[in-house]
Amino acid sequence: MFTIEHEFDATVITLVDEGDAPLREDVTVSAFAAEITFEQWDPRTDRVSKITLSPEQLRDLTAALNLPEGIYRSAP
Repeated sequence: MFTIEHEFDATVITLVDEGDAPLREDVTVSAFAAEITFEQWDPRTDRVSKITLSPEQLRDLTAALNLPEGIYRSAP
């Protein structure tokens, strides 16, 4: 399951794990004009872990999910 919310400066997507136990914490993806952030609560550290990608990195990640093993360079 996921939700999508359009805020003033970002689109926010929340991914909810509904698979088999053990379930993972929700992942929040915030897409801004210049960066995309992924945040997830880590109960082991009692903190939110955050990863920030550029739009180009997100494009490459999206492409990589559908490619076989190898080394690739995306076109500019």
